[in-house]
Amino acid sequence: MNWDQIVGQWKQVKGSVKERWGKLTEDDLTVVAGKRDKLAGILQQRYGYAKEQAEKELDEFSKQVR
Repeated sequence: MNWDQIVGQWKQVKGSVKERWGKLTEDDLTVVAGKRDKLAGILQQRYGYAKEQAEKELDEFSKQVR
């Protein structure tokens, strides 16, 4: 699934996001609203990822989500 599809189906996909990154809160997911750059920033904050690691995680996630 590409990121445009994820944005379009955010309400369905955010459960998968929460499963993968359990430290994210409902408020985090509401703020993100499917925006990749915002999600990358929150992953950096919550998990201490470098920008490159956050991007890699999101690439892997977008390939796995259906």
